[in-house]
Formats: sequence, C-alpha cells, structure tokens
Amino acid sequence: MLVTSYDSFTVIVSILVAMLASFTALDMAGRVATSTGKVALIWLFGGGFAMGVGIWAMHFIGMLSMTMEMVMSYDASLTGISMAIAVIASIFALWLVCQGELPIKKLLGGALVLGSGVVAMHYTGMAALMLSPGISWNWNWIALSVVIALVASGAALWLAFNLRDGTTGRTTLLRLGASVVMGLAIAGMHYTGMAAANFPAHSHTIKMGVNSNWLAILVTVVTLAILGITLLVSMLDARMQARTAILARSLAEANRELAQLALHDNLTRLPNRILLEDRLEQAINKANRERTQFALMFMDLDGFKAVNDAFGHHVGDNLLIAVTERMSDQMKGYYTLARMGGDEFVLLIEINDPNDAATVADTLVKAIERPFAISRYELMVSLSIGIAVYPGDGKDERELMFNADAAMYHTKNNGRNGHNFFQPSMNTLAQTQLQLNNDLWHAQENGELRLFYQPKYCAPRGPIIGFEALLRWQHPTRGLLTPDIFLPLAEKTGMIVNIGSWVINEACRQLHEWRQQGHSNWSVAVNLSALQFEQSSLVETVMAALATHDIPPELLTLEVTETTAMRDPDESVRILTELTRLGVKASIDDFGTGYSSLLYLKRLPASELKIDRAFVNELQHHSEDATIVSAIVALAQSLDLKVVAEGVETAEQQAFLTGLGCNTLQGYLLGKPVPPEKVAELPDFAPLSEQKNSVTSPHTLCEALPG
Repeated sequence: MLVTSYDSFTVIVSILVAMLASFTALDMAGRVATSTGKVALIWLFGGGFAMGVGIWAMHFIGMLSMTMEMVMSYDASLTGISMAIAVIASIFALWLVCQGELPIKKLLGGALVLGSGVVAMHYTGMAALMLSPGISWNWNWIALSVVIALVASGAALWLAFNLRDGTTGRTTLLRLGASVVMGLAIAGMHYTGMAAANFPAHSHTIKMGVNSNWLAILVTVVTLAILGITLLVSMLDARMQARTAILARSLAEANRELAQLALHDNLTRLPNRILLEDRLEQAINKANRERTQFALMFMDLDGFKAVNDAFGHHVGDNLLIAVTERMSDQMKGYYTLARMGGDEFVLLIEINDPNDAATVADTLVKAIERPFAISRYELMVSLSIGIAVYPGDGKDERELMFNADAAMYHTKNNGRNGHNFFQPSMNTLAQTQLQLNNDLWHAQENGELRLFYQPKYCAPRGPIIGFEALLRWQHPTRGLLTPDIFLPLAEKTGMIVNIGSWVINEACRQLHEWRQQGHSNWSVAVNLSALQFEQSSLVETVMAALATHDIPPELLTLEVTETTAMRDPDESVRILTELTRLGVKASIDDFGTGYSSLLYLKRLPASELKIDRAFVNELQHHSEDATIVSAIVALAQSLDLKVVAEGVETAEQQAFLTGLGCNTLQGYLLGKPVPPEKVAELPDFAPLSEQKNSVTSPHTLCEALPG
C-alpha cells in the first residue's frame, strides 16, 4: 500500500471551510424562514447552492491535504456529479428545516436523505480520483463514516430548525457555536471516509483528468468567493429586513395613532362624534335584531364657561379630564361615553327599562356635583342631562341626538343639575332654535344683518367723537333681533368668524361714507368675539377693510373683552401689538369683570379701558362700585389710557363719572343705538342735565384725552 500523509495546514483550512459552510447553512435557513414567495425560493436555491459548494469544497480540500508520491488527477464528470449531489442534498435540507414543524419522524427521514447525500457526494468524489489500479476499501471504516454522516445530518437539521428564527446577537452566537459542532462533524465524516481508502503500492495516476494543483486553486478561490458573497448578501438583507421591520412597526404605530386621533377626542381620549355615530348605528341594528332598547344621554356641564374664563384653558382642560375620569368610574356593562366638543358629552348605554337610564343619570349628576381639586383650586360644576330612549324617542341617529339635546336644554332651562326624559313638547323650543340656526346661515347672504351705531360723547356731554358698532339681525319673520338672541348660536357653530369679518368691513364702509360727508374726526369701535380674536387671518381682515375703504387706521378701534384678552395673555399681547403697529387702536372692554393681571395689563398695547356697565348701574346704591370705578380710572390715568364709561343712564352717573376723570361717556342718557341713516339726527352735544352746574366744562376732558 502507498504511504499517505496529511498537510496540517490544509486540514485546518478544510475544517474552517466546513464550519463556514455550516454557518452559511444556518444563516440561509433564517433567510428562507423569514421570506415569502419568490424571495424565499431565491434564498432556498441560492443558499442551498452555496451550502452544497461549501461542503463539497471541504471534501476536496480535505482530499488535497493528503499527500502521496504522485500528482493526483480527477475525473471532471465525477467531480461535477459529486458537487451536484452536495447542492441537491443542501437544498433539500434547507427546505426541510424551513417547514412549519419538524417532528421526529420527519427529522429522521431528513437525516437519512441528507446523510445519504453527503456519503454519496464523498465517495463519488473519491471515485473521481483517476488511479490505476483503483482504491481498495475498508468496509468497517465506510460503515463508521456512514453512521457519522447520518448522526451529523440529524444534528445539523435539528440545530438549523431551532436556530432559524431571530436576528439578535444571542442567536448569532448560538449559530457560531452550532457551526463549529457541525463543521467538526462533517470533517469527522470526511476523514473517516478517507481512512477507509487504501491505495495499492503499484498505483499510478492516469494523466487524463483535472490536475490537482489547478483544482486546489479553483476550489479554494471559488468556494471562498461563493460563501463570502452569500454571507455578505445575507447580512445586507438582514440589515435591510431589520430596517424594514422598524419602518413597518413605525408605520403601524403611526396608523394606530392616526386611527386614535381620527376616532377619539385628543384631550380626554374618549370616542368622538365619528366613532359615536358608528356605535349608535350598531346599537340601533342590535336593538332591532334582538328587540331590545338603549338610552342616549346628551350631557352638558353647567358653569364650565365661567371656570374656563376665570382660570384659563389649562385649568378648564384639566377639569374636563377629571370629569371624564369621574364619569367613567360610574359606568358598568356595555356603554360608549363620547365627547362631542367643548363641555358636551354623550352616553350610549344598554338598558332593560327606562328606570335604568334614570338611575345612571342620577349617579352621574351626584358624582359631578362634588368639588374637583384642580391645581390649587377647588372647582364646582354640575351636569344637565337629556335622555332619549330607543325606539320610542327616535327612529334614527339624527332624531335621537336631536331629541336628547332638546331634553338636555329643557333640564338647563328648569334649574340645571339634573336630568329629564324627552317629551314631544320639548321639540317646540328645539325646533325654534334649529330654525333660527338655519336662518342665520343665510342671514348674511340675504343682506339681513344690520349695524346700529351708539354715539360716544366726550365727557360730560359732547361733542360726538365716534360710535360703537352694534350688530342687529333684521329677521324676515321675527323682526329686529338683538345679539343676545343669535350670537350664542353663531359662536357655537363658528359662523361668528364670517359675521365678525362682515362687521369690520361694514363699519369701515360706513365710516368712509361719514368722512365724505365731512365728519373726518369720527371714529368707530367694533367688538371682537373670542373666536374671531383667535383667528390667524384677523390682521389681514382688518388691513383689507381699511385699504378697501381708505380709512386711516387710527379711526378704527377694536374692542376685546378683558376675559378674552386674559385667556392667553402672551398671545393677546402679540396679536394686539401687530394690530396697533398698523395704527389701529385697541380697547379693553368690560374692564373690571375679569381677572386681569396688572403685569399683563401694562404689557397690552391698548389705548383705552372701558368700564363695564354693571359698575355704572349701581353707582348710586353701592359704595363698593364707586370705589372700584375710582380705582379703575386712577389705574388708567397712571398707564396713560383713556377711560370710556358705558351704560350711563342718569344725570347723577354722568356727573360722577365726569368728576372722576372719565374721558368718554356712552349710554341711553346721551344717545341710543340708531341705524346709520338716523345718525345725522343725533345732536353733537347731549341735552343739558339737571346736574349741569356740577358737571365739568364740555371741553375740559376732551382736551385732556391722551394722543
């Protein structure tokens, strides 16, 4: 027999190649398992090819590590067949471990097929050696190599199946460890098979095949290239999958958030109107199907606006959250509690009897009337509830909501802090309000809105220095309506913004007309609603009106209530500063009724303060009001602000306010609001009062006006 030996370096290289091929196999199993469709097939065949070439290469590198006294050559066909066997067996192995489950029977069957493939690959490769005479075999060693191949194949399949999922660092470490075990097992099978081969002493090479030296270079370079490229592509794909997964999770989370925002109130996280309508439709269908009933409760907080105005939106928002939590704590069974907006809530609840709805309503009313501790304040609000029961109080969603709302308003009009079931008689008021709301939508386009003008006199009795524009509605059937009747509806629906813009434009148009008539010194004051004041387009609206009618900015005064200005003091300072830079004057209306900070009052770029009529009306009867008015006038004078007193109805009030130093007076005593066509009939000086001897000279305060 020929004496053979092994090159240690080449043996180590072959073992490393076996380990690399094993790691590639484990990684490919993960790629196939996490892919679908054509991508999974590409990874299956590509990974199987790379794995098969790696195992085959380990075999031939191991054979090339064997040195004999002759240069060996190989049959190209058998060499190619042995590689094909390795690739086919590898593809089968990858396919098997990527199935949903791997029971013991399938594992053993797979180990038999894969082991047989490895054995066939090895001995086909050995048969490719072109020797004469051929190799003589030791069947004991062959049997042992087969056993090793089967055991190693079973272990490899089990490891690949259990390590196919996961992209964490721990999984990678486990795959590295498993690849070491698998590589050693493959090498063990190979070198056991090599030990089974005996070469006769007189053997010689048939010089017709592939030279071993050329084959060594080809196998090493090609194999390392294939395995390296495969692993590199796999790593890049894994990274891309990880990024895609992150993006997918982010997108899913964003979609969930969008769905939450679309169907839930942003402040309280309660269902909004859209989700409530869907739940109400489901409730109607269920009630019709199962012949059951449910209650729809329309709820409104009593006194919330006062809290919001007094303490600011932040406290108001926290109060709404606390109310939501307290109401939710009282709920049991199947229900939907939704927020409609502002301080309005709707409760949809299943009931067996209308008394059940009454019990729930009583529970909610008692829960809400308890004080709320918000920030450092103890706040009190109450709950007015209107109840509509399906099917008796409405056949569809719209009718139920309308009737429940009507019942709620009935509760408010009858003392608040309670509940009422809907009665058909309640529809009269509701229908009236609904009709009025519908009419208001068309009032502007139909030219039904009017501006009346109340004169403002230089204290004590003249001359006229300007007017306050006051809105009226000439309703086609109900006659002339004052703002208290329709402005709450306009504010609730948002129509107040368009109406407010019309008022500014119309007041400027009228002022232009007066200027053409020779009244160049007259000014006009316009009231701004809270919603209008918050509009980003306010400045543009004012500028457009002034430019259209060629009005000097200083002749237009915009009146903002103290409460509105103090909702967001910093933003109010910004808006008023922007307006006054145009030259427009700003007035703080109803001063003394709000909760102004003197710091912010000093910062507000206002030119006048307007004393609320509530203080003026009681000047004769309450010394406290006289003290307050005196303090307001002194404060205004210290800040170089004009003082306008409204609601002057008696000569005593006229004399007292003039004596305090009020610059401008306004009230029924001096002049009532009149349509523009009657302004010419107003006297430039109001008639002398019985208190004329105690009244300051007509020109004294006019000359003292700031600016």
